[in-house]
Amino acid sequence: MTVGWRPLDLESVAELTELVNALAKADGTEEYYEVEDLREELQAVGFDPVRDSVAAWRDGRLVGFGKLSMNGNPGRDGKVTVRVEGGVHPDYRGQGIGRRIMDRLEPRARQLAAERHPGIEVWLVAHGGLPGASVRPLLEHRGYELVRYFHELKRPLTGELPAESDDRVQVYRPELADAIRLAHNEAFAEHWGSAPRTEEQWREVVESRSFRPACTFVSLAADGSVDAYVLASAFMAEELYIGLVGTRPRARGRGLARACLAAALRAGAASGLTEAVLSVDSQNGSGAGRLYESLGFSRAWVSAVYRRLVPPLAE
Repeated sequence: MTVGWRPLDLESVAELTELVNALAKADGTEEYYEVEDLREELQAVGFDPVRDSVAAWRDGRLVGFGKLSMNGNPGRDGKVTVRVEGGVHPDYRGQGIGRRIMDRLEPRARQLAAERHPGIEVWLVAHGGLPGASVRPLLEHRGYELVRYFHELKRPLTGELPAESDDRVQVYRPELADAIRLAHNEAFAEHWGSAPRTEEQWREVVESRSFRPACTFVSLAADGSVDAYVLASAFMAEELYIGLVGTRPRARGRGLARACLAAALRAGAASGLTEAVLSVDSQNGSGAGRLYESLGFSRAWVSAVYRRLVPPLAE
């Protein structure tokens, strides 16, 4: 049977959730989502499903999808990043559907970059999954190079937890949202693949249904600005996802991120969550990996990131 093509839409978000969770199981990533999480993604600021997504249907079944997302600002290398996401149901792989998804998304990615940042080179970035993932040969054939490994770390929230309590740490309050954003942009200014977050992008993080303010902690400087922070979410039942951990350069070496993270773990356990998860760049030079290991995290798996540099569209 032929494949039908159309954009993703809110009417098919249940089918998208089923496909995304099937991919998580088949590919071993455990990146499961609820319907409402993906509904939020399809309504994200700056994302136009009609132009920035594609869905492959066969016999009334969603068998593949792809979507684009873009950093709000260029990175420190002066280039803009467009992320290419998606997948093909395991039962339908090897039939050219993934290639056809990429054929549709890559030209649009360059167009999207040109609309927002004309004349700037574009990094197309895609996840390469775990070792042996079927997407890797596809990406390599299209000129993408494996550029980074990320370690997925886990620790139980049952049993012994970090006992230290630190009066330099306090729980999240909504009025601190933009102060945390500014601290994050400074803390991650030199991190690979990072770009400054806009106010709109940050609001989506702290107003999302998955955000857990009771498990999010900050350390404030004397002037009320944020020195260190941990932002937490929960996408799956009983799992605390540590999305962001950072310390401003001026405040490093004082144990503030550790104190924030320890508070987040205790709060997660107190709220009934049983496991904490986070991801760290294998080449992170800030000592983050050692920090996480000291707090009981251990490596669950390693995933890859691929990217390809493409020139800007002619103006």
